[in-house]
Amino acid sequence: MLFDLQSAGRRRTVKTVYLGLALLMFIGFVGFSVGSSGLGGGIVDAITGSSGSSSGSSKATVERMQKAIDQAKLTTQRSPAVPGGWHNLASAHLNMSQVGDNFDPSAQNATTGSTGDYTAAGRAQINAAGTAWSKYVSLDPKQLDLSLARRMVGAYSASGRAQQAIATQQEITQAQPNAGNFSVLAQLAYQGGQSRTGDLAAAKAIALTPKKEQKALKTSLSQLKDQQQLQAAQPTPTASIGG
Repeated sequence: MLFDLQSAGRRRTVKTVYLGLALLMFIGFVGFSVGSSGLGGGIVDAITGSSGSSSGSSKATVERMQKAIDQAKLTTQRSPAVPGGWHNLASAHLNMSQVGDNFDPSAQNATTGSTGDYTAAGRAQINAAGTAWSKYVSLDPKQLDLSLARRMVGAYSASGRAQQAIATQQEITQAQPNAGNFSVLAQLAYQGGQSRTGDLAAAKAIALTPKKEQKALKTSLSQLKDQQQLQAAQPTPTASIGG
């Protein structure tokens, strides 16, 4: 067992450590429930007002999302120095990445181990969202939209873009330097092979945590680091030739 959860303090600490990342993954995948059989729809339905369909999303939903992308692009062309247009374009591409032919609900996601993964077209939407997000950040908005930033981290994480996820989480942590954000940054960094960044983030997370819970948090993050290093050290299976 990775964690000893018998003590109340340890349970609270582990909850703090993993809640942030769990929320990121939820944000990255909750939209995938759009149109799933027996489900009431996901975040995309809430945004578009669509109740979904058995095929994953209705044609009307996809058309509305494409219209949102086109409108946001037009705004960035007219006012390229205004952060808001790039913000809306990044959000629109993220929405589009989760519907229609951009997502395969039956595919196995190699990153998360869950069922459901982006298609090549969906990953292209995430790339486009990332380009718009980078432009938005470069224009130094008055207040960074941390909600959209977390959606970007979730999408990056779910699509195997570890380095982009780390960089965006660093932006979140810089804007909101609390123990939870530093803990998530440490996790992402360890998972992305950036041990130095992970160690620095872990140290900050521990320092910002109540003293009585620091030992538990330190142990939890250390175990996570060891687990990721162990996984990284395992040889990658190679396919046999001829059969």
